[in-house]
Amino acid sequence: MDKIDYKKSEKELYFPKQEPSIIKIPKMGFIMVDGTGNPNKENGEYQKALELLYGLSYTIKMSKMGKETPEGYFDYVVPPLEGLWDIQDEYFDGTQIANKDHFIWTSMIRQPEFVTPEIFEWAVASLKQKKPDLDYTKARFEVLEEGRCVQAMHIGSYDTESNTIQKIEQFIVGQGYQNDIGSHYSTGQKKRHHEIYLSDPRKTKPENLKTVIRHPINN
Repeated sequence: MDKIDYKKSEKELYFPKQEPSIIKIPKMGFIMVDGTGNPNKENGEYQKALELLYGLSYTIKMSKMGKETPEGYFDYVVPPLEGLWDIQDEYFDGTQIANKDHFIWTSMIRQPEFVTPEIFEWAVASLKQKKPDLDYTKARFEVLEEGRCVQAMHIGSYDTESNTIQKIEQFIVGQGYQNDIGSHYSTGQKKRHHEIYLSDPRKTKPENLKTVIRHPINN
């Protein structure tokens, strides 16, 4: 059986056009890590979060090599990194972010359907044996169901995302909806600006970076 690659099997979620469109996002499980501050800070909180996320995600993926394969396991490509972003109100003027030190973020990686809270806890215990210095209290497994959203592909530097965000906001209003960022899902989770990173910034020129930008709308 071929590996499942969600970017290929669910292209509508990962490869929207540059022009905004409406999409209904299904329920998905994620490993998540919360944090604050500038994601570009060397050896900062964000970089530590990525080490934790990728470590746990690849521990689950490679569990097929162990003595006990998780029930329902299938081979797959680890999905791309994603992020939910917010900023303290006093540092946002409604148009652009002046200081990235005041970001509030959740970094996350989607998990295949066989992953349960129990498998997540197994992954934590397993990785802890190899990397005991990581702060595992920051990681959690959580299910997110975003529902109806507007999304678009942004091509270019992260610092120019405001151009794509403006197109998304104009589209939302033009279609008769309202941006629902700041409200809450029935689970109590806050609705936030959502990004999916399809490019590796270490290997890709800033002008060629591909990032999916997704905003929740009222259903």
